[in-house]
Amino acid sequence: MSTGRRAAVLGGLAVVLGSLAASDVSGREAALRRGLGPIVRVVVARAQIPAGAPVRAASLAVRRAPSRYAPSQTFHDPAEVVGARAGVSIPAGTDLQPALLAGASAASEVTVRPGERIARIVAVGVARELSPGTLTDVLITRDGPGGSARTRLALRAAEVVASAPAPRSPEGDQAGLPRVALALRVTLRQAIALVEAQNGARELRALPRPGASALR
Repeated sequence: MSTGRRAAVLGGLAVVLGSLAASDVSGREAALRRGLGPIVRVVVARAQIPAGAPVRAASLAVRRAPSRYAPSQTFHDPAEVVGARAGVSIPAGTDLQPALLAGASAASEVTVRPGERIARIVAVGVARELSPGTLTDVLITRDGPGGSARTRLALRAAEVVASAPAPRSPEGDQAGLPRVALALRVTLRQAIALVEAQNGARELRALPRPGASALR
């Protein structure tokens, strides 16, 4: 084989090997991206927020991280938490989560009488409209035959004992809707019915009763 032909063969072989290597690297990168999940926004405290202080927009920042490493209950938009109050002192750089906001631990301080229970749910609703003492109805929507949806009243006039903003759903029918983490004072029978009703539920919605409050 002449020198020129040998050089051409080696050059062609180098091109083929290079293409194979590039394809392998590309495949590995794609597999890594699939494993890490999409990049999501995570709301963090830009500066320390003292316990009891209102959460202001200037106190917040947004970082981006693979969904695999983002907290499961993280907020994605600062607007979801602006106006809430810090339940504990929140150091700078901390990911904002419902457990850090006022109201998340308030249920533990509520006196529960015999036969009562505290039921915790996350539902579509606005936290500031569902302050402690408010009475709320809870609607549950489930998928019906042929893709239809059926909504029914699951709980009537339940007393809110604690509430805090909850992260909005990033996709599906609830995408973009405000959500709230609620602790409700219920009877044992109501608590059981609420748990059963949530099985397979597409959506829970809390509807406050305007001007109604519990007399305790």
